[in-house]
Amino acid sequence: MMKKGEKRKQELLKIAYDMFLSRGYEDTSVDEIIEAAQIAKGTYYYYFSSKEQMLENVIGMMIESETEAARRILESGIPVPQKIVGIITSVRPAEAEQPISDALMRPENVLMHDKIRKKLIEALVPLLSETVKAGADEGIFSCDNIPERVRMLLIVSNDLFNEHAFSARDISVFIDLTEKLLGAETGTMSFVYDLIDKHDMEVSHE
Repeated sequence: MMKKGEKRKQELLKIAYDMFLSRGYEDTSVDEIIEAAQIAKGTYYYYFSSKEQMLENVIGMMIESETEAARRILESGIPVPQKIVGIITSVRPAEAEQPISDALMRPENVLMHDKIRKKLIEALVPLLSETVKAGADEGIFSCDNIPERVRMLLIVSNDLFNEHAFSARDISVFIDLTEKLLGAETGTMSFVYDLIDKHDMEVSHE
């Protein structure tokens, strides 16, 4: 059971999370958070030394949730190549969370978005590395410098899929890149194409 102090802290983080997304981190003041939470200023500073520290805690809360979803996939019984894709896609927002994702793309939220992206990648590197190592043990992958390779894969997939603007050619190149990056046989990751929502794809005008 969560202690009273920890529960209060989580409530404050949820309020800050909502305000940072709706108004932007830079445009939300500590006084406004205090007013929304209906607490004394001393109570706020009991939990957080600054707005920056609160932001770090908000980001940590978000990443913890995303990482837990990825860990469940890692521990599942699905084949390793599907685990790779599952871990990568587990950090994409659900449809109901799209307004949150859209808010993070606003210029005023660029700091929060960049910090989340970097920290999330670092949190996922060990999980994805473990999955690739398991694939190597099974003879599916053959590569060295695994943490560096999966970090690169996460960066590429994050930039490609989170922008919702990619073509069939982009997916083909991503599949080819993933196979070469992990030392997999051609066709190992081809199932990815069937997982893509075709409505997300850009139409080729060639």
